[in-house]
Amino acid sequence: MPARLRALITVLCTAVLGALLLPATAAHADSRTVQGGRLDWGIKSSFQSYVTGPIAKGSYSLTGGAATVGSSQFRFPSATGTYDGSTGAFNASYAGGVHFVGHKEANGNYQLDLTLSRPTVRISGATGTLYLDVVSKAKGTGAVTTSSQVPFASLSLGGINMKGGGTSVVLNNLPATLTTQGAKSFAGYYTAGTSLDPVSLTADIKAAAKATSSPSPTKSAAKKEKKKSAAGDAIQDGAADWGVRRTFREYVTGDIARGKWTLSDGAEDGGALFRFPKGEGTYEKGELTASFTGAIRFTGDQGLDLRLSAVKAAVKNGEGTLYADVKSADLTGEKVPLVTFTAKGLKATAGLVKLTEAPAKLTAKGAKAFGGMYQAGTAMDPVSLAVALTDDAVLPALPDLGSTPTPSPTPSKASAEPVRAASATDGDGFPVLPVGLTAGALLLTAAAYAVVRARRTRAAADKG
Repeated sequence: MPARLRALITVLCTAVLGALLLPATAAHADSRTVQGGRLDWGIKSSFQSYVTGPIAKGSYSLTGGAATVGSSQFRFPSATGTYDGSTGAFNASYAGGVHFVGHKEANGNYQLDLTLSRPTVRISGATGTLYLDVVSKAKGTGAVTTSSQVPFASLSLGGINMKGGGTSVVLNNLPATLTTQGAKSFAGYYTAGTSLDPVSLTADIKAAAKATSSPSPTKSAAKKEKKKSAAGDAIQDGAADWGVRRTFREYVTGDIARGKWTLSDGAEDGGALFRFPKGEGTYEKGELTASFTGAIRFTGDQGLDLRLSAVKAAVKNGEGTLYADVKSADLTGEKVPLVTFTAKGLKATAGLVKLTEAPAKLTAKGAKAFGGMYQAGTAMDPVSLAVALTDDAVLPALPDLGSTPTPSPTPSKASAEPVRAASATDGDGFPVLPVGLTAGALLLTAAAYAVVRARRTRAAADKG
């Protein structure tokens, strides 16, 4: 090939590569952080009914901040990941898990034992996949398999345009189909291609990071002096996390009570639990006395009206009690002992004293506070406590449900509600021009090569 022809093609190919790199560069620049949001999914409602029904006679439990929502869905909080508005690429992981057990054997073990956790949704182009961490027990052999991020279900986007530049992604009722890997991880209860419950999710998208100056060493290293009282280490901050009881929450918002709960005085909703913040008190050698702010009021039909406030926790000799001021139809009083819990080995680590999901049982007075709905000794939601003894100790994060999307009628098929970060009307969406430019450059290369070749052919003909 003549040198002039090679040079021309090199120049044109460089232009083509430059055009191809433009979208990649812009896509990289537009990649932003996902922080906050929730994923709602019932897995498969018929499977739930089977597990808890008269054949399997089983149950399910929630871990890692997962909650129930509606009549048959699980809510997984705290979305983290990335979103690229220029390409529509979306990758978000959610916290929490569901543990199913059923078919109890004489030795106390279960033939059916399945845990699904840490759902992750990845969307690229027109396809989406739901990944899960899975721990399952095979039918027949009882062999337990632990798998990380199994591509569990294929998601149908229904033509949704995921490109955009907004502040949140909201996807409703995406049809989900069990994959081959998912069927295997599901211990063979369903075959590949089986329809699962649809998936709905929200994700908050952070604005692109801006360059900021580093804090001065003096400022960043400054710390308050650790306080100490005569009774032990004074608590600098703290939080008590308690969901009361999952089935009670479902009763409150269900078809019978048709009620709600209202938080006040700083109490926070973490989906599967309520946080009572601003802990004060003391800790010394495994013993804790702490009070927290916040109040919650449950109201509804059937005379439901229960208010809990001024929550306190006391731990001594490895046993704990959670107290609250109570106002209800059957009991009104201050510092009522609601539940007891085990708190063995409570100790401080790096200035933080933490107790995570300690099993809790209802007291006799607690049973009265609930109007006799539950008997004394009934298992309630676990209690989590965290108190900071130094001002730089960090409390565990509350499950992040993200911002609340604008309500709209539930669609009958997959839809964006809207996909705020992926709306076709978003002015910040990536333009189509680079794609057209690449195609044009390729045509230009072909045309130039054809022109050069034609000239060579004519020159050869003239010489002949």
